[in-house]
Amino acid sequence: MTEKERLQEQILRTSGVNPRKCMKCGKCSGTCPSYDEMEYHPHQFVSMVESGNIAPLMESESLYRCLSCFACIDRCPRNVQPAKLVEAVRLMVIRQKGKNHLKPDQIPALLDDEMPQQLLMSVLRKHSK
Repeated sequence: MTEKERLQEQILRTSGVNPRKCMKCGKCSGTCPSYDEMEYHPHQFVSMVESGNIAPLMESESLYRCLSCFACIDRCPRNVQPAKLVEAVRLMVIRQKGKNHLKPDQIPALLDDEMPQQLLMSVLRKHSK
């Protein structure tokens, strides 16, 4: 098994998602509130994981732009669950030694009174695994 295949299998196993169900309609990306800030959009994550093109995803800032709001999951007519693929790739990167994007002790300095609680919970979920 090649490294590319190993990464793909690990992401599919972690996420529990079958990217082959995707019919490339783009509804997931159309509903994404972070669409304009993402290098790779939800439908592209699905396509890239399906093809085994994982390395660019692991290096992308899009992993940290996803709000984990799961709007893409709600809109998908085939129940592909793109956000779960994003979460699985993010988790793989975070678990690699020294690859944490944000350390928990850095979070308080970034908070302000108008920040929604959902954002704080998303940050904690993303960066504490």
